[in-house]
Amino acid sequence: MAVVRATEKDIQTLARLMRAEAEGEGKLGMLLVGNVGVNRVRSDCLDFKAIRDIQDMVFQSPGGFEATTKPYFYQRARETDIALARRVVAGERFHPGTRSLWFFEPPGECPPQWYNQWNVGRFKAHCFYSPTAQDCPRI
Repeated sequence: MAVVRATEKDIQTLARLMRAEAEGEGKLGMLLVGNVGVNRVRSDCLDFKAIRDIQDMVFQSPGGFEATTKPYFYQRARETDIALARRVVAGERFHPGTRSLWFFEPPGECPPQWYNQWNVGRFKAHCFYSPTAQDCPRI
């Protein structure tokens, strides 16, 4: 059962985002990006109160994903990427993306906080940040 509503177009868009943001970090890296995206749709808190679906999340402005400004985001989704997107829409979660709403690639170590959110872990080059349960109880 899906944890967010998703049309076939949404799945394709999410798959393209996951690939564009984290292809170099393998399948788990891509799944973690998907976790962050799905969390943003589900959260209804902080910077994501107006996000209602995957299209809103992917193309949020300001505050969206840098990959949407790059040509490689607009490549067709591959079957393997689509399968990964379906997994996160179905509710699969992976640490440190379980409750994360943000990730970024710092030039060095992960800062303990980023925009007042605490670091909950790192996967390869990306640091992940989660809100408190009090700030965002829905994720």
